[in-house]
Amino acid sequence: MTERRIHVDVSGMTCANCASTVADAVTALDGVRDADVNFATDGGTVEYDPEVVSLGEIYAAIEDAGYDPVDDDRTMTVTDMSCANCATTIEDAVGDVPGVVSVDANYATDEVSVRYNPAEVDFEAVYDAIEDAGYSPVREDGGEGGEDTEDSRSAADAAREAETRHQRNLTLFGALLSAPLLFFVVETHLLGGGVLPETVFGARFGWVEFLLATPVYAVLGREFLENSYKALVKNRTANMDVLIALGSTTAYVYSVVALLGILPEAGLYFDTAALILVFITLGNYLEARSKSQASDALRKLLEMEADTATVVREDGTEEEIPLSEVEVGDRMKVRPGEKIPTDGVVVEGESAVDESMVTGESVPVSKEPGDEVVGSTVNENGVLVVEATKVGEDTAIQQIVQTVKEAQSRQPEIQNVADRISAYFVPAVILNAVFWAVVWYAFPEALANFIGALPLWGVVVGGPAAVGVFEFSVVVFASAVLIACPCALGLATPAATMVGTSIGAQNGVLFKGGDVLERVRDVDTVVFDKTGTLTTGEMELTDVVVVDDERAAPDGGALAAPEVDESFVLRMAAAAESGSEHPLGRAIVDGARERGVDVGDAEEFENVPGQGVKATVDGREVLVGNRKLLEDAGVDVAPAESEMERLEREGKTAMLVAVDGRVAGVVADADTVKESSARAVADLRERGVDVHVITGDNERTARAVAEQVGVDPENVRAGVLPDEKADAVEDIQADGTQAMMVGDGVNDAPALATAYVGVAIGSGTDVAIEAADVTLMRDDPYDVVKAIRVSEGTLSKIKQNLFWALGYNTAMIPLASLGLLQPVLAAAAMAVSSVSVLTNSLLFRRYSPDEDYRLFGR
Repeated sequence: MTERRIHVDVSGMTCANCASTVADAVTALDGVRDADVNFATDGGTVEYDPEVVSLGEIYAAIEDAGYDPVDDDRTMTVTDMSCANCATTIEDAVGDVPGVVSVDANYATDEVSVRYNPAEVDFEAVYDAIEDAGYSPVREDGGEGGEDTEDSRSAADAAREAETRHQRNLTLFGALLSAPLLFFVVETHLLGGGVLPETVFGARFGWVEFLLATPVYAVLGREFLENSYKALVKNRTANMDVLIALGSTTAYVYSVVALLGILPEAGLYFDTAALILVFITLGNYLEARSKSQASDALRKLLEMEADTATVVREDGTEEEIPLSEVEVGDRMKVRPGEKIPTDGVVVEGESAVDESMVTGESVPVSKEPGDEVVGSTVNENGVLVVEATKVGEDTAIQQIVQTVKEAQSRQPEIQNVADRISAYFVPAVILNAVFWAVVWYAFPEALANFIGALPLWGVVVGGPAAVGVFEFSVVVFASAVLIACPCALGLATPAATMVGTSIGAQNGVLFKGGDVLERVRDVDTVVFDKTGTLTTGEMELTDVVVVDDERAAPDGGALAAPEVDESFVLRMAAAAESGSEHPLGRAIVDGARERGVDVGDAEEFENVPGQGVKATVDGREVLVGNRKLLEDAGVDVAPAESEMERLEREGKTAMLVAVDGRVAGVVADADTVKESSARAVADLRERGVDVHVITGDNERTARAVAEQVGVDPENVRAGVLPDEKADAVEDIQADGTQAMMVGDGVNDAPALATAYVGVAIGSGTDVAIEAADVTLMRDDPYDVVKAIRVSEGTLSKIKQNLFWALGYNTAMIPLASLGLLQPVLAAAAMAVSSVSVLTNSLLFRRYSPDEDYRLFGR
């Protein structure tokens, strides 16, 4: 057993039993020999066999036990990955570093994301592991905790630009020397020879070709040869570079041998060797440019950040300082046309703010004192004074960028299929090329007669009868290894995912991962929370009804006329609710004050979740809430039942008010349905999606709202307590339904986590909601439809890309194996396949989720 001993810091432990729970959870894993967890030191040590259990599984066991193992994340740029196999090699190399929890290398974005144990990992070891695997990470100071600082972004962008320039320069160099060789391709391989003079230095232009092709082979081929050596010798794997090196070297070495006369009558393929490398390098250059364009959305988002802020000091003076020096609590003056430097709250002034770059909403939003504003948005007209509430990486803009980058690193499940294919693809291609080369050498006439395509060979390549059996076998081998392109397969999913997540971010829809992007498309049921999701959540007091005192106190008890009137009922209810933060309670308090009622203080306040409140007001016991609250307290609710039913039929939330054990009256709040709710429900139902409503409100009110927005009454679940919503979602999914739960991300967190897809509907600044898979930056339920459309469009692009990548290989590999392709044409087609996949993905950038999803099909 190869043991590894590692220290893990754990937060959230409050006693020795917690430490014991963590230790038990870890030791239950196969491969863990011992776990010693100490509550006093907030951590412990684990001895385990890394060949049996991973550190990631150990961390997951601790998290499943309800505690938080301390970790950190860092993302670095690696620009010299050439295919998905390179990404897999890096993941394996970094994953072997002690203390690394997980690693995800993304070939499409040139980024490697590492989650690690900061108590064990010196990040230099991660850089070294990547370099030892043969790749070149951009060493950058990611800031404390690996945060995405301006310096780190600049280093990554500089590395991408340098790689793009490098590939461009190589392409120009190779093209300049290879241009004359095009004459030889046409004359020799297409016209059959005899057009140009026969001899120059004893061979028909042979030495001229040699002098032109050798620098191209040496300069452009060097990287492919070096990378192939690293892949085969150091990493014991095969990637795209191996195929290119094999094809170009075969053509070059065969030509040198023929030029030296070792193989009499052998043809020359210097032109082929050089043009192979030029076409592939050109493809790499276009690919590098396309990758840069695909990440433009994030780069432009970051460029929208303000550089400076005008801070108002306590003495009233103003000072312009760099954005990095702004601290929480600083007050900033923002003039018309200026960007709001960072997230904050308006303390002075009124204006309209353009928030389109964050939420996708084109209409400016009115702001006044007390309203939240988002950093990098633009103040349209009036002067605002904003107090900073979030700075640095905590701002909405930084969280959006981080969320999108994480989404791009988490690939859809469909990518796993492509990765598994890629892992075996290159060895299979090489074996296939060797097999057909041997078959053509051994049975040239029989195979030629069987296929019956010799006339076509004479035009495209020249069959074995034209160039000789051995030479034809070499041509088949070179073509067969060059035509296969694992990079197109590796780019198909991440390129489309990268664009799709960026489109979502531009429209205020944040997907937590590419896997989430894939799942959203498969949703067949959407479950909306009512308050704050379908409705505005801004409750207003609408009714105060006195229950007839003769019914309330027929024996002339505690509540006798003329004491009970509207003012009394409202005063008791408002005082009891004065300690509540619930929207219903706040509406009662605000409504009482607007009506001139003196709201007193409550004593012995108790909040009963999902039912209401209990309190003592002026020495009297007051209950404000639903029927269950009063019934559990032994209060007869029958005298108020008719008024309750009337108000609930009107779509209002009615609450009983009991004083000293008897019903005194009923107060009602109303919540306005959002304008887009009905449209969202209609579009979802037209798509064939079932729509449900779950709410803690009463049955009549819930059904009234459901009727307004178009939800079937049988799909309404009312009176559901917050801790019961997850059970309700489970019930809906019990028959295999794949449900999307849409809620506010706080009270609905358990339900969001239970659903197939959890969607938190936010407010622009609240973008880091852990329980949700998708965060909507606006309080707009129609953005649920947009999320589904972005998902459908992205998955459609992924399938198109995979179709072309797999279809290309399926069609071209047999052609090359049968001798129907010149190696240089195979190389050109190989380069075109990768570029076409990226181009197809970049075309998706034009898509707007406001368009109908049927444009992309299902």
